[in-house]
Amino acid sequence: MLDAIDVVDWGALPGHPDWYEPARAARGLRALAEAGNLVEAAEAGSLLGGGGIVHGHSAAVFPAAVVATPLLLDIAQHGHPAARATALGLVDEALSSYPHAGYTRVTTSYGAAVPICCAIAGHLRARTAFLAELGKRGRALLAEAAEHWRFEIRECVADGGDTAAFGALAGRFPTGAHAGELHVDGEIAALDAVALEYPPVPGSFEACLRVRGRRPVELPPGAVLFPAACGERVH
Repeated sequence: MLDAIDVVDWGALPGHPDWYEPARAARGLRALAEAGNLVEAAEAGSLLGGGGIVHGHSAAVFPAAVVATPLLLDIAQHGHPAARATALGLVDEALSSYPHAGYTRVTTSYGAAVPICCAIAGHLRARTAFLAELGKRGRALLAEAAEHWRFEIRECVADGGDTAAFGALAGRFPTGAHAGELHVDGEIAALDAVALEYPPVPGSFEACLRVRGRRPVELPPGAVLFPAACGERVH
C-alpha cells in the first residue's frame, strides 16, 4: 500500500496553486495507511482534508482526490478501523465537494475530460462488493456514486427525430429527461435531453437511452455520456 502511494508524483497532479498542497496528499495517505488509533487517523485526515485531496473549509476537491480514492478504499479495507472511518469520510467529502475552475476534469480509461465527481464515482462502483459489505455507510456511498451515471454507446438507431442509443449504463439514470455531455474523441458536446428508454435487467449493465434531437451519426460507438450537471460543478 505504501509503495502505491509513493509511486504517485503528487506534485505533478494539477490543482489550484493557492489551495492544493501535494505534500499533504503524500504525507496524509502514508500516515493514514500506518495509523493505529483514532488520534493518528484524525491527524492523517487533517492533512488530507486541509489541502491534500480536498480543502474542507472551502468545500473544494482537487484532481488528486481521483488518484487517492482507490488508495483510500484500500486503506478502508485493510487498515485500522479508525483509519477506515477516516478514509470513507474523505471519499464522501471528495465526491460531494466542487472543484475549482480550471481543475474540474481528469483523464481516465473511459475519457480524457471526465468530471472529477464522475471519476470518483467510477472508483466506488469498482469496489461495490466491499462497500456493500460495510453496511449502511458503504451502501450510502454507493447510492451517492450511482447519481453520477456513465453510459457507453455500443450502437444507435434512428427513431423519428431522435436516436435510440444502446450500450452499457454504470450508475442509475434518474427518472425523466436530463441534459447530458457527449464525449467523442476528446471533444465534448452538449445534449439537451437524454432519457432512459429501457433500464438494465437485473444482473446486466445493458440499457437503452433516447437522445432527443440527435442523429445516430452524431453518436458513434465508443462515445460516452455523462450528466451535464456534473460537468457544470465549479467551486
